[in-house]
Amino acid sequence: MTPPASAPAVSLSGSHRSVAVPSGGAGWRRLGAFMGPGFLVAVGYMDPGNWATDIAGGSAFGYTLLSVILLSNLMAIVLQALSARLGIAAGLDLAQACRAYYSKPVALLLWLLAEIAIIACDLAEVLGTAIALQLLFGIPLVWGVIVTAADVFLILALQRFGFRKLEAFIVALLLIIAGCFAFELFHARPDVGGMLAGLVPSPGIITDPAKLYLAIGILGATVMPHNLYLHSSLVQTRAFERSDAGKADAAKMATIDSTIALGLAFFINAAILIVAAAVFHTAGRTEIAEIDEAYRLLAPMMGVGAASIVFGVALLASGQNSTITGTLAGQIVMEGFLHLRLPSWLRRLVTRLLAIIPAVIVVGASGEGGATRLLVLSQVVLSLQLPFAVVPLVLFTGQTRVMGRFVSPLWLRGLAWLIAAIIVVLNLTLLISML
Repeated sequence: MTPPASAPAVSLSGSHRSVAVPSGGAGWRRLGAFMGPGFLVAVGYMDPGNWATDIAGGSAFGYTLLSVILLSNLMAIVLQALSARLGIAAGLDLAQACRAYYSKPVALLLWLLAEIAIIACDLAEVLGTAIALQLLFGIPLVWGVIVTAADVFLILALQRFGFRKLEAFIVALLLIIAGCFAFELFHARPDVGGMLAGLVPSPGIITDPAKLYLAIGILGATVMPHNLYLHSSLVQTRAFERSDAGKADAAKMATIDSTIALGLAFFINAAILIVAAAVFHTAGRTEIAEIDEAYRLLAPMMGVGAASIVFGVALLASGQNSTITGTLAGQIVMEGFLHLRLPSWLRRLVTRLLAIIPAVIVVGASGEGGATRLLVLSQVVLSLQLPFAVVPLVLFTGQTRVMGRFVSPLWLRGLAWLIAAIIVVLNLTLLISML
């Protein structure tokens, strides 16, 4: 690595250091000022791609894959803490750091892989939103996919009100999703003993190709590569003191923020799988893997008329939430790697069209069944991209030349490298099993 030749432009220039942070007073007031970026990041950990993998995993294998959700979430907490640490201490988001410290060919390759990950994530958002529109309002799936192109105007409208308002909107939708699944869990009456046993990893997850495929899909849906770019930029929207003490306080507050937010993400992800296990698996309906099929069966099998509607509302909120954070991640990646600044509406429209085209082709050719299979595949693609974001992040946060006195301690570096190794090994195992 060589140090950057010049300081890059600030990340998300329109929102950079736009959120005031109180310099004194109670700690909870400072924490309140830092709360927000973690919840925007957490959105990516509960997008429609999670629904497809969690429903399939719960209906097929009961509570077994709960341990995968738990371990993936713990990995996410560590990696997002490192991402926030990079943005606060180095003043660089992950994309900017890659451009600054890597050769141009390597940086371009990493940019291309990051764009593939964002397109895969956007594909999940497109399909999830389209499925929700079909279930709730009867809009044909192909037309629902096309309609999702219009949500670019929702993003533009929200951005006009300021970054804190955008964060508040995201949190409101997250609370709606959480409330919906609290309702589903209450009426599903899951087996508490089975849930606790499912939190303990089982060797069969690795040895059974079917379980492994869904486990990798859950990993890809939980630890998402674009979130590492996103978080390292979002923490820079806070106007914290640039002194060492100010940076240390900001890193602490940002870690608390993301840990709380990812705790909410774990609840929602686990709830999706638990509901599928309690309602479908225990009734012998292990073949349920489609979101629309789960929607139609929830109400009659649970005996609660509102169950399906609540499920659909949560899915729609999830798709719209993911759309917003996907837009920000795409902007950060493009600006950081290429220093190319496109109007936000144009950047979003291009990304959305790249997701809509394959979605329309698959849905038109194979019908509704192809939509869920494409959702699961998109999550596996995300997982395969993970090492190319995780390894640079771990490297940068472990180098004094990048982080200064905020370089990761030895124990944290060791833990981060262990997580990176687990991700690489699981992906290699998946590729071998697919071959």
